[in-house]
Amino acid sequence: MNFPAKLEDRFGRLHDYLRISVTDRCNLRCVYCMPEEGLAFEPDDRLLRFDEITEVVRVLAGLGVCKLRITGGEPLVRKNLHLLIADLAAIPGIQDIGLTTNGIFFAPHAEKFKKAGLTRLNISLDSLREDRFRTITRGGDLKRVLASLDAAYKIGLEPVKLNVVLMKGLNEDEIDDFLQMTIEKDIQVRFIEYMPIGHQDVSWKERYVPLSRVLERCKHKGWAYEAAGNLTGNGPSQNYRIRGARGSFGLIHPVSDHFCASCNRLRLTADGNIKPCLYWSHEYNVRSYLGDENALKELFFKALAIKPESHEMAKALAGESPSHEPTLRRMSQIGG
Repeated sequence: MNFPAKLEDRFGRLHDYLRISVTDRCNLRCVYCMPEEGLAFEPDDRLLRFDEITEVVRVLAGLGVCKLRITGGEPLVRKNLHLLIADLAAIPGIQDIGLTTNGIFFAPHAEKFKKAGLTRLNISLDSLREDRFRTITRGGDLKRVLASLDAAYKIGLEPVKLNVVLMKGLNEDEIDDFLQMTIEKDIQVRFIEYMPIGHQDVSWKERYVPLSRVLERCKHKGWAYEAAGNLTGNGPSQNYRIRGARGSFGLIHPVSDHFCASCNRLRLTADGNIKPCLYWSHEYNVRSYLGDENALKELFFKALAIKPESHEMAKALAGESPSHEPTLRRMSQIGG
């Protein structure tokens, strides 16, 4: 069977980036990601094994995928994760492997991950205040996250990206503090809008903050800023730098100003489902196709064929009806 050489969808978007969730479990329960209780986790035998993930990536590398990101849940609750990273790094064509973590477990294992082939690190950090951090994460230890940030710099994973989900009434008053970090450190702070992922009601709107607030705070503080371009890769962040700052900051606003036209990513969930779009419910499970390279390729092209032009989260904010069925999975079950 003849397949196209690249993963191009009907809107001309080339897909060279795969986000791989290795678990839906997490040691924290951040308020925007998981409910406090009642969320059932997948049994271990429902999760893709490392060799199965490697098989999928090897097939996709032959179709132009060169960039990977390991996510969860919290990926470091999956034992021996460095072994998966080493296997993925050895696949011809794979050039970049990132990891998104909450940072609680990373510091003691930083060197091991670097040796395995990890090239970049994103740490989710939504508050720099210990008591507030415990509230948002429902029990997290800020000191351990900051230790992981220091460890990442010591092994040369820089600049590290900090992912900050802005939430009304929870952390929007810390925008200045995070911006100050970019002035002092070679770090990329990425502010992310609260998204309606996995919400069956409109309660998420109560926490939503438009990212125009970040630029407003720069002006209020008298910090002149300028566009910084695409600093690393071809991700969705609109990047800026305060003049004279060592680092930079980015705005990721899927709700108020979506970036779907340049989307280059697919997702593989921990239980083996291809998600062509984060927001919609469309999924295809790879399990029954493992061991058959052509069948796997066909499945991915099938997923691409139904990828919509837009996720339409702005419609959710405006209370308008969507054109497709939004996912009921929470972010931890998809792999943000």
